[in-house]
Amino acid sequence: MQSNTRKQIFMPFLFGLLVALGVFIGRNFFSAPGGKSNSLMIYPQANKLDALMNLIEEEYVDTVDRMAIEERIIPEILKDLDPHSVYIPAKDLNKVNEELQGNFGGIGVQFSMQNDTVMVIQVIQGGPSEKVGILPGDRIVAVDDSIIAGKGIATDDVMKKLRGEMGTDVKVGVLRRPNKDLIDFNITRGSIPLYSVDVSYMVNETTGYIKVDRFAQNTYQEFLTALAKLKANNCQQVIIDFRGNSGGLLDVAIRLCNEFLPAKDLIVYTEGKSQKRQNVHANGAGTCQDTKVVVLIDEFSASASEIFAGAIQDNDRGLVIGRRSFGKGLVQQQIPLPDGSALRLTVARYHTPSGRCIQKPYENGVDEYYEDIYNRLEHGEFYNADSISFDDDLKYTTKNGRTVYGGGGIMPDIFVPRDTSMITNYFVHLRMNGIMYRYALQYTDNNRQKLEQFTTAKAIKEYLDKQNLLADFLRFAKDKGVAFKQDEYNISKAQIDIELKAYIARNILDNEGFYPIFHEVDDVFQRAVEEASNMGS
Repeated sequence: MQSNTRKQIFMPFLFGLLVALGVFIGRNFFSAPGGKSNSLMIYPQANKLDALMNLIEEEYVDTVDRMAIEERIIPEILKDLDPHSVYIPAKDLNKVNEELQGNFGGIGVQFSMQNDTVMVIQVIQGGPSEKVGILPGDRIVAVDDSIIAGKGIATDDVMKKLRGEMGTDVKVGVLRRPNKDLIDFNITRGSIPLYSVDVSYMVNETTGYIKVDRFAQNTYQEFLTALAKLKANNCQQVIIDFRGNSGGLLDVAIRLCNEFLPAKDLIVYTEGKSQKRQNVHANGAGTCQDTKVVVLIDEFSASASEIFAGAIQDNDRGLVIGRRSFGKGLVQQQIPLPDGSALRLTVARYHTPSGRCIQKPYENGVDEYYEDIYNRLEHGEFYNADSISFDDDLKYTTKNGRTVYGGGGIMPDIFVPRDTSMITNYFVHLRMNGIMYRYALQYTDNNRQKLEQFTTAKAIKEYLDKQNLLADFLRFAKDKGVAFKQDEYNISKAQIDIELKAYIARNILDNEGFYPIFHEVDDVFQRAVEEASNMGS
């Protein structure tokens, strides 16, 4: 009895001593300085990233901005996925979406910086500036009573001043020749359309041409309007130019394709790890199923442009002319995040009707992925189709049994190399320094009244052909510091002449003036016209 009583007294004391020792050891050997508990020891986390961020936020020696760290970390994570999965910060989302939405809040002018002054090149029809009386040739020298002329202000900064929330007002001070006093205009910012169909016109009696710059929300309706204009002028075959078109909305490309394909023809299918195969077929309601079609592509045609070209090619519906396209066959889904930012995540690959995935490899990282264009150039691909090698394991057949290849871009049916026959160092210096563009602006400004009487590119060119344009331009170029080189000028003369006239015509008639003149030295376009004409015969 006595021993049991001693044990009963001693055991609680021993237990208490052990507890006290445990607390002492825990505080002195497993705690952070200052007596705080180690977060990793006491907080079970959902994942390592949360654990790491919590640890830094609570235990790091200095105060940190957690949000700023996350803004830097997220893009780094996405780099290990593919080149087209991207994070869009909240502050940039509206700007990024503008091109796809097709409008923004602005005053409705196209301008150029000339002699450190904003000169209005075009006034958008129906826009806020046209409504108050802004004219091409006007110089905007002040915005909201702040002088911007002669201040070395960047183009982006000018745009920031002129753009803004729709419905807000901006005051601009305009200098209009021959007046010497400023004219003040109060402009209410409005929705400004961003057109994605650059131009449409009849090349000859039966061949039409449409240039599509991007695939945005308004592209389909613009395209139908362009087609209707051409058909009203007896268009029987159409050239659709996707050169330089980097893509956009997948559904818009599908709707454009649908205009040319008969019912049940496969347009495209998409498939991913978490995305079951989805086939998209033509519905037979297209308005151009009997219209012959030629598609132009180049090394900068990507994504939706490649869907269209691949569908036309694989269904043997028309000809694809130009050079091998970029090779972007990944489908992105834009996912909004709680703070107003967004994630564009690759969720599937798209395949042409024959089964080709035109996505080029990206396993070696983003830098090498985008350097592929330069590698193609150095390898000679832009100048010689024979320099392109194809993998027999990626061989496919079109609807009529022709062989096509996957593995990176759409290879055209007819290859047209880059034309460098008129390119010299003298010409490159003129272009790199913007000399031709600057001369065209000055010439237009000095001769606007004469030029504005003409309503077609053809009429403007006929007028300019009678002027002593080149001699005047050479003096201008020399004054701007570009030394004259007779031998090189003789080689580049025709190219310089056409580009000058095209730029001047654009200053008067926008793209309706530019392209019909510039196409005279465009080999890909000329070959397309030849092939389209043969289709019609």
